Amino acid sequence: MARRPAVPTDVIIGLHAVESALKNDPQRVTAIHYRATRKDRRLDAVLALARKAGVRLIEADERELARLAGPGRHQGIVAGYRSAKLPGENALFDLLDRLEQPPLLLVLDGITDPHNLGACLRTADAVGVHAVVIPKDNAVGLTPAARKVASGAADTVPLIQVTNLSRTLDKLKEAGIWIAGTTGDTENSLYQQDLRGPLALVMGAEGKGLRRLTQAHCDFLITIPMLGQVESLNISVAAGVCLYEIFRQRQATL
Repeated sequence: MARRPAVPTDVIIGLHAVESALKNDPQRVTAIHYRATRKDRRLDAVLALARKAGVRLIEADERELARLAGPGRHQGIVAGYRSAKLPGENALFDLLDRLEQPPLLLVLDGITDPHNLGACLRTADAVGVHAVVIPKDNAVGLTPAARKVASGAADTVPLIQVTNLSRTLDKLKEAGIWIAGTTGDTENSLYQQDLRGPLALVMGAEGKGLRRLTQAHCDFLITIPMLGQVESLNISVAAGVCLYEIFRQRQATL
């Protein structure tokens, strides 16, 4: 009887996420399990990339793929992946030192839903955010679900994990970066604020918003105007609204 392949310690699921890993970091992809009975041009293209990179391919049935992928929707492909430790504060400031344009950072304070993190990474990639910053504690990391929702952005946008978020915000201020916090407790509209300079946009957890301590480290607070009856937007939706307004303002100055 053939030996059953071991469950990878980390996995990437879904065609787009696996394709991105093969294009950006193929040496970390240890093996690819795929459903051979699926006839799909996208799947064939991803498998061709894997062969070119010398990644081991393993045929698997639906039951085995579901076991490897867990609760996520795998689209007929699951990749084993050796994740690197997320870079920390030193890497963030090294990145800022190399920039030749005003920095734009997205700081997520206590986001625990991997789907929201993945969606924020995807929007961050679309508008040119230079890095996404998350705290080490009480926040989700780069899980398989987050990677899948990010649709490749997890490999293109640096995700920085810091031990002390308040200290990092203070150091960003010292580096000349303005800290903008989002909250419903201000009348300062997103659309009335100049957001064109060096900026870190700080957004709070789902349903809770920014912690009081984090708010205290912001230079100014902004809000998204709302006419309906709901009190707040989903964090990934709110991030998209804010980041695209920043993008619009920056494009208008070019």
